[in-house]
Amino acid sequence: MTSSHKIGVVVIGRNEGDRLLRSLDSVVDGSRPVVYVDSGSTDGSCEAAGDRGVTVVNLDLSIPFTAARARNAGFDRLREQDPDVEYVQFIDGDCEVVAGWLEAAAIALDENPTVVAVCGWRRERYPDRSSYNRICDVEWRMGSVGETMHFGGDVMLRASAFAAVGGYGNSVIAAEDDELSVRLRQVKGSILRIDHTSTLHDANIHHLSQWWQRAKRCGYAYAQVNSLHGAPPERKFVKEIRRTWLWGVIVPVGAIVLAPFTTGLSLLAFARYPLTALRTILGTHKRGFSWEESIPWGLSCGASVFPEAFGVIKFTSDRLLHRQHKIIEYKGAQTPVANTVQITGR
Repeated sequence: MTSSHKIGVVVIGRNEGDRLLRSLDSVVDGSRPVVYVDSGSTDGSCEAAGDRGVTVVNLDLSIPFTAARARNAGFDRLREQDPDVEYVQFIDGDCEVVAGWLEAAAIALDENPTVVAVCGWRRERYPDRSSYNRICDVEWRMGSVGETMHFGGDVMLRASAFAAVGGYGNSVIAAEDDELSVRLRQVKGSILRIDHTSTLHDANIHHLSQWWQRAKRCGYAYAQVNSLHGAPPERKFVKEIRRTWLWGVIVPVGAIVLAPFTTGLSLLAFARYPLTALRTILGTHKRGFSWEESIPWGLSCGASVFPEAFGVIKFTSDRLLHRQHKIIEYKGAQTPVANTVQITGR
């Protein structure tokens, strides 16, 4: 069975190197329009995309970059050059679309008129290269098949529904997919996860500092999206914000401050963190994940409240001081495309 609806693809990236080549090659086959939005790459990404017949959009960097703004710019160009596009697949430049995904997602949209977004399973390309990559691989598989509340960056959307809600929120620096999911559901659109691998992702996280920055960005995202959709009935990320303030700020600071007055007994509060990690490890393993997956995931969950707290505090200070929201980076540039072209003989 095949879909008769026209699919377009928007890829976004900056200095993704060979990751971008894999991403583009997984969607470029001459049967569908593809737009690549570049955010100031210096590694030959735009040239590589142009060589593959992809429309290239250079994002205006006089305005602070967000993935949301890049995706919106790509969607606008896609609709300009091909107004007949009905379904749009969004892809980050560090992801490769798995064979069969585009057709499977389109068929799911065909068969479910009220569904406006279809997602699948993202998997890590190199989960064994670092514990941090493995953490991401577990994270991508924590959802369930069927109707869901949100999706990630590699999603197929009904173009008319996306346009009707105004696309992504340009100023949202992370969890922009969660924020868009809220608005799509508010207009009675449903989101569906199907049991199909959608993309291979290359997190490329090898250092504690990268993990820290990624978790800090997560905390910032919780706070920013909560500021937009935290009121009833949605109450988006209310629990996450409360948990972060309590266990990332109030409890540890209070335990340290009270230590001299309690002969150190208040420091027993820090036992909560390894206990949380242990409970998460056991629960994750019970769900069918291996110990090699469950242990780093549990440790990450037990400790992430601290960098997340820094992210929440940063958002709060930015908001109070009326500072512009700026993306929090955790990745470095990949191998330059020019070098990759030479190696692969392209």
